Amino acid sequence: MERRDFLKKSALAALGTAVAGMGIMQAFNHINDDKSKTNKMKITVLTGSPRKNSNSAYLAEQFIKGAEEHGHEVFRFDCAFKQVEPCRACNRCDMDRPCIFNDDFQKLRPYLVDADMVVFAMPMYYFGIPVQMKRVIDRFYAINGQIKGVSKKAAFLMTYADTAKKEAEPMLVHYHTLMDYLGWTSVGEVVASGV
Repeated sequence: MERRDFLKKSALAALGTAVAGMGIMQAFNHINDDKSKTNKMKITVLTGSPRKNSNSAYLAEQFIKGAEEHGHEVFRFDCAFKQVEPCRACNRCDMDRPCIFNDDFQKLRPYLVDADMVVFAMPMYYFGIPVQMKRVIDRFYAINGQIKGVSKKAAFLMTYADTAKKEAEPMLVHYHTLMDYLGWTSVGEVVASGV
């Protein structure tokens, strides 16, 4: 079996394994309980790998395929292939106004604000969130007043080469802390190790 096929099969097998919550496949059933097919859910998927054919991008593609098969509207934003400046903490946005940067985050803003669900798909880079994803998350500051405390769902899709569960914990803690702060509900996490 070729390496790429092996990695894809390993990642796909990981879809059925949730570190916490009810898992992504069950999350679709949960989502459909809240919104019928005539009432489509708006889902924004953020990918964080700088590799176009990465394992985490593959997980995102499988998630998107499943979401669209269930009738949901999906917007995908590949963080690594967009121009997103890091937050400068200038506070000109005052957490609810336009950012000083006119970059690709401006295109993402309405999809984050209007989303019923936000999915974070990323690899582990040196035991943490890749900078490409972190830049986007940090820019949430400029829309904080529009997304904090708003009823949204979220999911976390993560890949990493190691197999030790403890190595994934810092990223999961970061994700859960973000969910707690924003008041969003995590419907599942998928952690694909050894890929």
